[in-house]
Amino acid sequence: MGENPLHLESYREALVFLATAGVVVPLFHRLRVSPVLGFLLAGAALGPHGLGRFAAPGNIASFFTIADVQGVSQLAEFGLVFLLFMIGLELSWERLARLRRLVFGLGLAQVAVCATVLALVGHHWFGVGAAPSILMGAALAMSSTAVVMPVLSEGRRINKTPGRVAFSVLLLQDLMVAPALFFVSFMAQAKDGFSAMQAVSAFLPAFLALAGLIIFGRLLLRPLFRLVASAQLTELFMAACLLVVVGEALVTAAAGLSMGLGAFVAGLLLAETEFRREIEVTIEPFKGLLLGLFFVSVGAGLDIGAVVADPAPVMLNALGLTAVKAAIIFPLALLFGIEWGAAAEAALLLAPGGEFAFALLTSAMLAGVLPGHFGADAMVVVTLSIFFIPFLGRIGARLGQPAEREDDEAKYAHLAPESGIAEGRVVIVGFGRIGSLVGEMLSRHNVPFVAVENVVSLVSQGREKGVEIYWGNAARREFLLKCGLEQARALVVTIENAPAVEEIVRLAHEIRDDLIIVARARDARHATTLYGLGASDAIPETIEASLQLAETVLVDVGVPMGYVIASIHEKRDEFRKILQPTGEEARARQTERRNEIKREQARRRISGPAKEAEEEA
Repeated sequence: MGENPLHLESYREALVFLATAGVVVPLFHRLRVSPVLGFLLAGAALGPHGLGRFAAPGNIASFFTIADVQGVSQLAEFGLVFLLFMIGLELSWERLARLRRLVFGLGLAQVAVCATVLALVGHHWFGVGAAPSILMGAALAMSSTAVVMPVLSEGRRINKTPGRVAFSVLLLQDLMVAPALFFVSFMAQAKDGFSAMQAVSAFLPAFLALAGLIIFGRLLLRPLFRLVASAQLTELFMAACLLVVVGEALVTAAAGLSMGLGAFVAGLLLAETEFRREIEVTIEPFKGLLLGLFFVSVGAGLDIGAVVADPAPVMLNALGLTAVKAAIIFPLALLFGIEWGAAAEAALLLAPGGEFAFALLTSAMLAGVLPGHFGADAMVVVTLSIFFIPFLGRIGARLGQPAEREDDEAKYAHLAPESGIAEGRVVIVGFGRIGSLVGEMLSRHNVPFVAVENVVSLVSQGREKGVEIYWGNAARREFLLKCGLEQARALVVTIENAPAVEEIVRLAHEIRDDLIIVARARDARHATTLYGLGASDAIPETIEASLQLAETVLVDVGVPMGYVIASIHEKRDEFRKILQPTGEEARARQTERRNEIKREQARRRISGPAKEAEEEA
């Protein structure tokens, strides 16, 4: 027998991580705790300072440990690359303009003041050098988007004033990551000292490369994705997404800048294209896994044994970091006109460290501009402080709730995190001949809509006419959620593919069982199937064509228009009753949905005149 070429040792870290992800994510999701904390704990437990202490070649512990932390860290760096790409993809100039006061006011003040104070503390109290202390101050000034936002969501606080304030500050911090990573690259070049001319010659290629990427993106990214999307191959589209993210990241890295900066620029360039939603759905799984691997690698590098042996200094430093940042953020929020309860809650949530501190500290240590022991100690402090966030969130919620007022909430309503594109709109899936006509009629009656289409030429035509239309596959739950179907006013499905129509109706009804769903059916039997899947109305092409022909003939032979329209509507209702499912449960569901639609229409009729009178007053 020949030698077995499979070396299990080569796949150990990958298997350990996949098993960890399979346990951590569901467990912490059930516990309503951010998986970030789970990945950090798992990394610390399975790393060389945890279970790895007992690992030896051949024993059972070696199969459950992460030994090659450096190798894992190199791959894990792509987690931050994909995270920065998604941040860029979610931004737009309009969004930044809407949030400018708190983002570029409070957010910038928070980063600048916290970084300065923490740098001074590091330099004078802990004896860190001037340049490394600035880096550590900037890293420790960051907060945890990955933990704060889920905590706010769990407490239903995102759309309250504290959530909006925290979101605005976190958005500015996300924007500051790319410049901070560039500063690390600059310090790495400048640590040996060089003249201004040398600085220009060192960074000119980097800026030229960055400018080239922006020009390339403006001119070629949209045509590239149109070409790829026209092939209608999911694998090809996924490959194109990965090529753009990884390719631009590596170009900026080769030019002397950070990989994250290139990915962030790529996201910004694609944010305004019609492929944005499909790209988000495609990249999200890669981002989630690689970011989880990043946190595992960070946890694996933490010496928990040393912390347990002498916990007092680390715990005091973590509490000190949280207290200093909270003491800075609270008065800054008051200075920008935030009510004290909301300011206190936002300050408590933003006071602990964040995941981007790991990126900055790791990059600084690898570049040789931050001594390793300082960076390692700072990462332990940041990790411990992140564990405080859920508890601080509960305390902050109790402080903020009694002081909340409706006028205060209305004052900051425009600062809510960006909602789905379909909020308050009708979603039209399929924008061919029928879908475009539906859109035209909705526009004529001032009903806003957004369209989804998987044919590139139809998407391009819609964009040229000023229609907000996105390319993508609506037969996927993730895509419908990215489009904001949970907040949509109604869904209209006009595509010809019968199985796809059934899947879209089924998914939409699962997402929202009270959603108005109007679907195009191939025939009477198909309409009955769609009613059973949750459609509010299913329109069979054959029956509707017959009714239109009958209406035209009756009018042409002289029957009064009013009688014709009434009889056509009566006949249409007869067909609807025949086509709907006959089960008692199905009939009850259809009746309840129709009653809800009637109640909503009545509310709109009542609120419409009241709103007009209010505007006139």
